[in-house]
Amino acid sequence: MTGSPYTVFRSRRAVLPEGERPADVVVREGRITEVLPYGAAAGGELVDLAGLVLLPGLVDTHVHVNEPGRTEWEGFATATRAAAAGGVTTIVDMPLNSIPPTTAAGLDAKRKASHGQLFVDTGLWGGAIPGNTADLAPLHEAGVFGFKSFLAPSGVDEFPHLTAAQLAEALAELARLDALAIIHAEDPAVLDAAPQRPGPHYADFLASRPDAAESVAVEKLLEIAGRTGTRVHILHVSSAAVLPLLRRARAEGVQVTAETCPHYLTLAAEQIPEGDTAFKCCPPIRDESNRDQLWQALADGEFIGVVSDHSPSTPDLKHLPRYGGSGDFAAAWGGIASLQLGLPAIWTEARRRGFQLDDVVRWMSSGPAALAGLSGKGAIAPGRDADLVAFDPDADFTVDPAGLHHRNPVTPYAGRTLTGAVRTTWLRGQAVCVDADAEPTGRLIARGEA
Repeated sequence: MTGSPYTVFRSRRAVLPEGERPADVVVREGRITEVLPYGAAAGGELVDLAGLVLLPGLVDTHVHVNEPGRTEWEGFATATRAAAAGGVTTIVDMPLNSIPPTTAAGLDAKRKASHGQLFVDTGLWGGAIPGNTADLAPLHEAGVFGFKSFLAPSGVDEFPHLTAAQLAEALAELARLDALAIIHAEDPAVLDAAPQRPGPHYADFLASRPDAAESVAVEKLLEIAGRTGTRVHILHVSSAAVLPLLRRARAEGVQVTAETCPHYLTLAAEQIPEGDTAFKCCPPIRDESNRDQLWQALADGEFIGVVSDHSPSTPDLKHLPRYGGSGDFAAAWGGIASLQLGLPAIWTEARRRGFQLDDVVRWMSSGPAALAGLSGKGAIAPGRDADLVAFDPDADFTVDPAGLHHRNPVTPYAGRTLTGAVRTTWLRGQAVCVDADAEPTGRLIARGEA
């Protein structure tokens, strides 16, 4: 090994595409150039992980950064610090809840807001909303990774949902562009017909967003996707009722993928305390039986990935009793803040169920990277970016919200004991420091660039 200076990451437990084994990972100029047998690399700067596991950096394609416009909820600096602290080296930001959203008018504002603030690599989704079909091609050419739409009200007025006719129009244009449509699938008619009982009881909130809201919306979406030939991705599947619809559509040739989230796999309705609106999200956390079915679908390869849907807000909008709020689930903002905790949350439950770290890497790194077309991310392999994580799979810790890096100290994992700790995160071979005065080294990336 001669030529430019290089670094060797040595681990007795490196999680590689072919499985876990001892390895020396050789890195030059931010890229992995070789993966050699353990101890085979000679020279170079040695980073010996001793008893720690070497993972590829995680890829989280579902993050709400909220900057500009709602930066008091979250921001590029705080979100990407939290990502790095949690072993996530690439995120893709959702087009809402920023003001303006990432439509044609908002793309430049989003790019400018991110400048000098990124601790990990960051891409942008675009938005497909009523009346902006003509903007989709320019946004696609500008490098957004795909286009998000809602089929029910999004919760913010500046990002309206699509009717069935508007969805068909948008999907036809996205098929023409060969662009990916990512969809929040809940049906507004089902939601309107569901019982609406405000108050602190989680069961009342759950009844207001029944399984049928997801399954009816997904069935309609898949029919239109099949007709238009569009590539579609179902966001944050919470209901197992969606699974047979996905199987049938795939058998019929519809190009559809789906994701689920850590909170649907690690939390359950039966465990949610009265008034603890940190657990509120849409679609909702469902019961234990449903959670078991999601795990089975994950094991069977029915989900392309597990991503955070990190959607924080200020504590007052959550109406949490510990901050003087009412604990009313109907009034609270719906969103889970978990970007920093996704890896230990999933590993805690996955290990209990008999899964291995290479399963977690497939769900949280290589799968999301494939969804977004990030060919340089998602694996420890020659030619990939040297985005790496030193992970202690046996370390237990209790979640203290004050120790998290996202902007507001609200999370449903508060006080929970999780297993698995990120010790160091490297972005293109350089250790990421998440201190407040650290220099950010992340990049804003466009589709096809990484």
